[in-house]
This record gives sequence, C-alpha cells and structure tokens, in this order.
Amino acid sequence: MTVLRNIEQKIEALFEGVFGRAFRTHVQPVELARKLGKEMDDHRMVSVSRVYAPNEYSVYLSPQDREQFDSYEDSLISELQDYLGEHAKRESYVLLSSPKVLLNTDSDLAVGEFGIATRMVQPEPGEAPADVPVHEPTPGATMVYRPSSPETQAATPEELGVQPEVVTLDANGKQHKIDKGSVVIGRSKDCDIRLADPNVSRRHAELRHEGAAYWILDLGSTNGLTVNGRRQQRAQLSDEDRITVGSTELVFRRSAA
Repeated sequence: MTVLRNIEQKIEALFEGVFGRAFRTHVQPVELARKLGKEMDDHRMVSVSRVYAPNEYSVYLSPQDREQFDSYEDSLISELQDYLGEHAKRESYVLLSSPKVLLNTDSDLAVGEFGIATRMVQPEPGEAPADVPVHEPTPGATMVYRPSSPETQAATPEELGVQPEVVTLDANGKQHKIDKGSVVIGRSKDCDIRLADPNVSRRHAELRHEGAAYWILDLGSTNGLTVNGRRQQRAQLSDEDRITVGSTELVFRRSAA
C-alpha cells in the first residue's frame, strides 16, 4: 500500500463512520485531498535546478459543507497537509515550508462544490534556497470543483426547452460578446478584453463560464476588483452586475437571444 493511499484511508476513516451515506451529496474529504494534489501539480514552477510547488492552499466550502467538518476540522486539516507533503515528496517538488491548508466558508458555493486557491509564500529572509524566485508568484485563480454527476446523453438547448442566450461585458461603451468558457481581462495585449487603464493589472481578472453560471475571479491583481461596490476575490454574476477593475467599470449582461 502506498503512503498516499494510507493517508487517504485515514481521511476516509475520520468521517465515513460518522456521516455515511447521509452526506454523499456533500464534499467528500478524500476528494478534497486528491484535488489539492492536482492543484499542486497545476501550479508547480520550474527554476534553475528545482521544481517548486505552492505551500499554501485556501479551500472554500459552502456553509453546509463546512459545518459537517466542524467537530473534525483540525484533524482534517492535519491529514490534508500530510497528504500534500507526501505528494510533494513523491513528485520531487520543493516546498518553501511545510504545506499549509486554510479552510474558508463561501456562501456563493452550493452543497458539494468547493474552491481551491494556491499561493507560494516566501519564508523568512535567508531561509529560501539559492535559486528560489525573488518575487512571490501571482496567486493562482480559485478553481471551483463540482460534484460529479451520472453520465447523460448530450441534449440541445431546444430539446431542453432553454432559449439560447447572449452574454456580454460592456467596457467604456464597447460591448464584448462572451462566447467561450474563459475570458481574461487586463492591460496586456494577450488578454481577451484589453483595457487601456494604468490602474488595471496586466492580467487582472477572469470571467469564467461554469455550468449555468458565470463567475468573475481576481487573478492576484494589484488593485483588486469590486462587484456592485463590494470587494471580491471571486463572485457569481447576475444580469446588470457592475464590476470595477482599476478605474474601469464593466457591466455584465445576459439575456435571451
């Protein structure tokens, strides 16, 4: 039995006997562990002689999912950190410190959904390896995971009785049609929506289409973003929501075609 599988079984044992099948629709602890390992892989960074991986992981849970872990949260965090440490060891990743997992509550998430944001946190001066990057990498955007559903045959919008819709983002009087799953907003010429605003970061935010919902995510920008005047790291959008990045206001709209 591998060390990782042994840790997975310990994580399962912490909760399986307590919650059983009544909580099958909730976030499963072992699924958290596996997705944390995936995020470590996705955000690794190659330097001169080492492969570095994030050492801080913020996990976002719905209030109901967070509540189910209430009595066991410290044990869960400890086991998840052990899992990440062993995963890094197996993949020969270098961590700037022991992996740290932070659990957070996000009321925008439904039961069974969870988000993960990674960060590479610099150690105290003089403690970092010689070839570690001098500047802290930009935090990764929060990745949202949803519970898997039984495989079904694809159906057209007409078969489902759903009208096609038009989704746009208006910026400075210009309308941008959103017709793909991910749209990056920023000052860089490589962005899908480029803004000539000195207060906007090169890659400031991402508009992401997930299922039936649209989300706006801050990509570690300097000045952050707000939705309807409220500072947000990530937020689900509704028609006519107003997003401010730098000094630019964007208006999100979705309507039937």
